[in-house]
Amino acid sequence: MSRAIQRRTFLTAAALTVAATAVGAPPATAAPRISTAVELPGDRVYPEGIAVDPRTGDLYVGSYTTGAVYRATPGRRTAEVFLPAGTDGRTTANGLKVDRAGRLWVTDSTSGVDVYDLRTRALLARFDAPGDAPRFVNDLAITADGSAYLTDSVREVVYRVTPAELARATAHGGRAALTTAYDFSRVVAPHPSGTYTLNGIVAGDRCLFTVDMTGGDLYRIDLPTGDIRQVALFGGDLVNSDGLELVGGTLWATLNRTNTVTRWRLSADGTAARLERSVTDAALQIPTTLVRHGGRTLVVRSQFDKGGPMGPGTPETPFTVAWVHGI
Repeated sequence: MSRAIQRRTFLTAAALTVAATAVGAPPATAAPRISTAVELPGDRVYPEGIAVDPRTGDLYVGSYTTGAVYRATPGRRTAEVFLPAGTDGRTTANGLKVDRAGRLWVTDSTSGVDVYDLRTRALLARFDAPGDAPRFVNDLAITADGSAYLTDSVREVVYRVTPAELARATAHGGRAALTTAYDFSRVVAPHPSGTYTLNGIVAGDRCLFTVDMTGGDLYRIDLPTGDIRQVALFGGDLVNSDGLELVGGTLWATLNRTNTVTRWRLSADGTAARLERSVTDAALQIPTTLVRHGGRTLVVRSQFDKGGPMGPGTPETPFTVAWVHGI
């Protein structure tokens, strides 16, 4: 079934309310309070994704350079290796999510997504991006019905894996192809070929939000209709945005190259957002993804610019996940 895709920049009544609120003094930028929450063993970790198991409070962090996944249990500062480097042939781990059934989803930018049973650590299924064209499967979100949605930063699409598709793959050899749910190729702003676009994605009430990290735009996908609308941003943009986190009407974003974490207030209908707070500090060390846990904000410090994918140099060890207070 075809889905209407609309790129709209507009001001609804809700957006106008947000705009009026945004006029005047810029959002407060407090002196950041950043501390180490979790240390990750190894000198070449370069962490990227993070997820929390809502049942146990365990944190999972993936390594972009090795594909390893680490687990940090509540009350312990040092994480342990949960899935070693190269597990099931995976050499990179980007986005991570834990679903309500106790499964860990791990995206591999070069191929697709792996789904694990957290109790046994067994690989349940693997979904591959179709075709041979370049791809970069990046982040993912899981909606209330158990469907997973994944961004592809190069192909400019959002893939979907439904619970039924996961069940079929698990029962029939554990391997299947990803299917495209939404095509953004005519939606995002014009850019040079090969530019990374879609990155972080989060699930709201009957909708998804995803970001174009190059254009700095935020988009809302209406799940019942398939409509894609550009969210009106007031007070800033989302250039270099990587991970997103959504709790109620509050959206957090990491801006990796500028060492920034921002907090936004969404309008009731999700068509507009106002920048409420921003923290920029070199101590964030190229923040990639984040998660809210226990009322606090956990941010992955990737150090991609120190011998990783964004530049030469030597990283500080151990690699860490930070608490960012006051954001």
